[in-house]
Amino acid sequence: MVPAPARRWVRRGAVVDDAAVGRLVEALRLPEPLCRLLAQRGYGVPEEAKRFLRPRLDGLHDPWLLAGMERAVERLSRALDRGETVLVHGDYDVDGICSTALYTQVLRRLGGRVVPFVPRRLVDGYDLGPAGIAAAVEAGARLILTADCGILAHGAVLAAKDAGIDVVVTDHHTPGAELPPAVAAIDPNRPDCPYPDKALAGTGVAFKVCQALWEARGQPPTELWYYLDLVAIATIADLAPLRGENRVLTRYGLRVLPVTRNPGLRALVRRAGLADRAFLMASHVSHMLGPRINAVGRMGDASWGVRLLLAESDEEAEPLVERLEQDNRERQIADRETLREALELLERGYDPDRDYAVVLAASGWHPGVIGIVASRVVERIHRPTILISIAPEGGHARGSARSIPAFDLYAALRACGDHLERYGGHKYAAGLEIRPDRIDAFREAFNAMARTALSPDDLVPEVEVDLDVRLPEANQELYRYLRHFGPFGVGNPAPVFAARGVSVAGYPRVVGNGHLKLQLAQDGVRLEAIGFRMAEWLKHVDVSRGPIDVAFQLHEDRWGDRVTLQARLVDLRPAAGPGAG
Repeated sequence: MVPAPARRWVRRGAVVDDAAVGRLVEALRLPEPLCRLLAQRGYGVPEEAKRFLRPRLDGLHDPWLLAGMERAVERLSRALDRGETVLVHGDYDVDGICSTALYTQVLRRLGGRVVPFVPRRLVDGYDLGPAGIAAAVEAGARLILTADCGILAHGAVLAAKDAGIDVVVTDHHTPGAELPPAVAAIDPNRPDCPYPDKALAGTGVAFKVCQALWEARGQPPTELWYYLDLVAIATIADLAPLRGENRVLTRYGLRVLPVTRNPGLRALVRRAGLADRAFLMASHVSHMLGPRINAVGRMGDASWGVRLLLAESDEEAEPLVERLEQDNRERQIADRETLREALELLERGYDPDRDYAVVLAASGWHPGVIGIVASRVVERIHRPTILISIAPEGGHARGSARSIPAFDLYAALRACGDHLERYGGHKYAAGLEIRPDRIDAFREAFNAMARTALSPDDLVPEVEVDLDVRLPEANQELYRYLRHFGPFGVGNPAPVFAARGVSVAGYPRVVGNGHLKLQLAQDGVRLEAIGFRMAEWLKHVDVSRGPIDVAFQLHEDRWGDRVTLQARLVDLRPAAGPGAG
């Protein structure tokens, strides 16, 4: 097995002085570690800290600030007034499915005639294209409203116009040099768009359009808050940064989710075993709800996900959620098998001194899971990684790419574009199409780009530590207050604590699928700890021979009616530095 590289611990957040922390403690009456975290994350002024801890919906930006909003709302209103059929065209991932469902529900609430459509990943491909145009023609649509796609679909927009169909594009991906020739193109990343928050997910952009349309149609604004459950799920699953407006939308969406009015989401929450929870966290979405929605897009037909989210009763939702569950089980099987084969390829051909980036290719890998597996390989070797699935007949190949912080994946693909048929994405994740006979040359060029752009230091994975604590400080009170820092995710990571010089009480155990379980002890306090997929750490760290340093996050562990505080390990190593011993 290819060993994971040793990791370097670094401090996350700004350097703060004790006086600023003291002022926060006095003003907020919160524990010192919490106030230190606030200051490190840029909330050292008491009023700013209060706004961060208690964000408000009335602080959201005006949706009319989005460039193109007036034209989009005018065209949508005309469709509503004339009884025109609108085809809502989304994407096959969670963001695209949720934004398609959101538009469909809101437009129907306003009396609109709406046909939802999402492409099939393996048949229709990504983005607005021939399949979407054909569906609009078949539905008799006079308007296509895109959701989470379309900003680069110039040809498809022209094809729609030739068919007598208008297009309103709403997207959040990076536009090209020119906007598509649509009636309106709403994207906060348009160079001429003055909207203050550029990081909205596709469903977040859709929600802003719904806000403006809702207002223009004279509807009470508070009714829209009940759709924030869809916005929260999509924002978390799409890895949009949970800062600014995204954090507000997600925080309130997570509050709506346990009491959702959406029968499909109720069925999904029940199937994930979360129905008894009064409070849901971002991790429940990223690990349990999001993958179930994503599975139908990955394994076959994403329209099943849209149908679930549009279900009008619990009875209608139940067989649909079972379909998602079935696809998710198949996705997990394909995921495990592809990872096993990818690691075998690594064993045979990977040289860490030579390969600053990795391109793995095989025939028959399911294109719907190669992105997930590429992420797993990056976690293991900390190199930019591309997995390519070659069609069994050998005519074409599709790849998914994932990166590390120091490497701009999209820029590298652009530099190697002569080898590719098609590519798209951003700094950390991308997709591509390539002829099989070009894979070897592409691998060489991509690795050469990585060797130019990366230093050996960039290839050492880092563990970002927010704060050093003694185990007695890692208590239930700290965990309870930490909830106000959430939701946690990209852009607002869950705090990582370091406890140095701790002992291990008793013997560590290996449980489940290679998980490490142990009990930490320091200053008379014991804390249960678990390290997922960290059993192999025991080969490198003898926890019985002396104190260790541990990096961890605080979580609650639920087992039946029993709820206990638990340290979820991020890393461990022999004790060194302050606090050792």
